[in-house]
Amino acid sequence: MTKVAVIGSGFVGRAWAISFARAGCEVALWDQDKDAPGKAVAYIERLLPDLEANDLLNGGAAGEVAARVHVASTIESALEGVVHVQENTPEDVEVKRAVFARLDAAAPADAVLASSTSAILPSAFTEHLKGRGRCLVVHPINPPYLIPAAEVVPAPWTDPSMVERAAEFLRSAGHAPIVMKREIDGFVMNRLQGALLEEAFRLVDQGYAGVEDVDVGIREGLALRWSFMGPFETIDLNAPGGVRDYADRYQGIYSGIFPSSQWRVDWSGPVMDVIEPERRKKLAADKLVERQAWRDRRLIALAAHKRWANKNIGH
Repeated sequence: MTKVAVIGSGFVGRAWAISFARAGCEVALWDQDKDAPGKAVAYIERLLPDLEANDLLNGGAAGEVAARVHVASTIESALEGVVHVQENTPEDVEVKRAVFARLDAAAPADAVLASSTSAILPSAFTEHLKGRGRCLVVHPINPPYLIPAAEVVPAPWTDPSMVERAAEFLRSAGHAPIVMKREIDGFVMNRLQGALLEEAFRLVDQGYAGVEDVDVGIREGLALRWSFMGPFETIDLNAPGGVRDYADRYQGIYSGIFPSSQWRVDWSGPVMDVIEPERRKKLAADKLVERQAWRDRRLIALAAHKRWANKNIGH
């Protein structure tokens, strides 16, 4: 059985543990906080029956998957015999440097060392390592057991064979890796999300649209296609002659828009005095946790539907 180490067992770490265990891996959990892995295991055991009920455990039973997750008493025992290490410590470059030094010293020489960081470039915390060629970022959209995309981001010195090994491991675990050619702030997903959020804030700030209208535009419009197609496939199918034809026909629209989008709204500034009341009118603050649970149930249902659709009508 393939062994994986999950270092840091908080919100992201425990989600990775579910994903890897579901794929048939033996998962060793370790955390600096001695109580954290036990809490993670309890969370996993509570969640797995829901995933099983929605056929999201690859045909396995909740108990079988849970049995693949173990708590390691030391970081050295967690790393023994692993092929992949997924680090999930706080977003602090000094913490990352210290943890990766320990991982590089104790993990098998051929193991991939991956960080879940969403904001720190891999070059910022791996340059000093003897084994820096095996270090990279594997950044998920949480929770990875429901959202398959994960960014694989190399540092300038990461060995290309390690990038491919990480990507292939993710594919074998049911993920859809985004294999970046080189690092950049924000990686791929946050840059795309950031561009959309910047425009959403601008539209509200300047009084062109309300918060709910912007949400409707995505929820009831663009996202219906985006839930199974990316932007390039979308435009490839939206012109008779494909992607080049689309660019020839419609590029002028977007070049006209571009100048009006070259400025930032302070997200926490006066515009928030518009956005927050609209959101609280739509959803009271004391209902946030309930709505988050609703979101997770919808994600489970969507993941189950997409799994069925891929099996029955093709990707």
